[in-house]
Amino acid sequence: MKLLAIFWKDTLLRFSSRSELLFFLVLPMLFTLILAGGTNNQGMERLPVLVADQAQSPLSQQIVAELERSEAVRPVLVSLEQGEKDLKERQAAALLIIPPACDWETLQAGVVELELRQLPNDLNGQAAAQAVRAVLWRLGSAVTIAHQAVAAAEEARRFEAAAEREAYFDAALSSAQRLMAAAPSRLQVEPGAAAGSVPYDPAANSSAGQLITWVFIPLIGISALFAQERQAGTLRRLLVTPTPRGTFLLGTVVGNVFWALVQMALLVLFGVAVLKVRWADHPAALVTMLVSATLAAAALGVMLGAFVKTPAQANNLSIALGMVMALLGGCWYPIELFPEAVRTAVKVLPTTWAMQGMTDMLLRGQGLAGVLPEAVVLLGFASAFFAVGVWRFRHQ
Repeated sequence: MKLLAIFWKDTLLRFSSRSELLFFLVLPMLFTLILAGGTNNQGMERLPVLVADQAQSPLSQQIVAELERSEAVRPVLVSLEQGEKDLKERQAAALLIIPPACDWETLQAGVVELELRQLPNDLNGQAAAQAVRAVLWRLGSAVTIAHQAVAAAEEARRFEAAAEREAYFDAALSSAQRLMAAAPSRLQVEPGAAAGSVPYDPAANSSAGQLITWVFIPLIGISALFAQERQAGTLRRLLVTPTPRGTFLLGTVVGNVFWALVQMALLVLFGVAVLKVRWADHPAALVTMLVSATLAAAALGVMLGAFVKTPAQANNLSIALGMVMALLGGCWYPIELFPEAVRTAVKVLPTTWAMQGMTDMLLRGQGLAGVLPEAVVLLGFASAFFAVGVWRFRHQ
């Protein structure tokens, strides 16, 4: 009953402010979604390119059809006014303007100029421009081949009429396009299989990293509870009752660990439902990592609570320490981006091992046996932190 009373007291204190819900769920979900780059779309989506077709001719329609077959871009037909408006408002990265004189007759007589507008200093605009140029190059190459075929035919014989020459050009163009479409690819792409390659999934990294970040910070904030009880004098009054110090510590830790596990479960469900993160593939490994990481963070909060003097000091320290540990532990950016010396040094942080165990599970398909080393290290952190905190608490 004493444990339940302490648990209920700490729960009321924690959720006494409505803003706690903001830090409990809203901000973790928001940061997870932002760092994941939105929802986890499978595959690469083609870049939209606005197309203002002012010609409405067979040639302009063929240009649009070629863009439709592109693997990099997809044409979106709009009026010139609408296209200029959308480009100005940055609703698209590029606008292709097909002039009214874009037809086969003009092309045979000379050159048809298309206008491509793109956003300045925009990577999507540059990529879309390259894809559009590639499509137009293929179409232009077929036209060049057809012109060369007509020129070679004229050297061998003269066309009786312009209609005959035009028919010969159309046949040569169709043949060139057909042969170019059937040509085998001279470039064969094979994924690299370099040893030690590191898989990366922004949704999985973000879901795991933000889960660790936003759960570690309030658990380290257990220190503020002890500081507040000490400053208000309630801790001294509580300890003169028949309540052992161990019971008080256990009740405080159990209550905070319970709500941390609830928060973790909700963030896991959010990752599965919204970001399609495969949290449920290895349930035993998942439970092991969540429990061991939670205990390590709670123990760190107990240890700090035995040293800090005021609630303000505890709150500031828990936020600063939690953020720094999360950053260096790879929760915000992949730890592989850090120098080798930093990756070695941050092994003294529990967040590093928590993140490594969760990414082993999510990205490398490791089950319970694969994450046991990380879980054992986290439980070692928990034991050491608890030992220091209890020792300090008893001697105060």
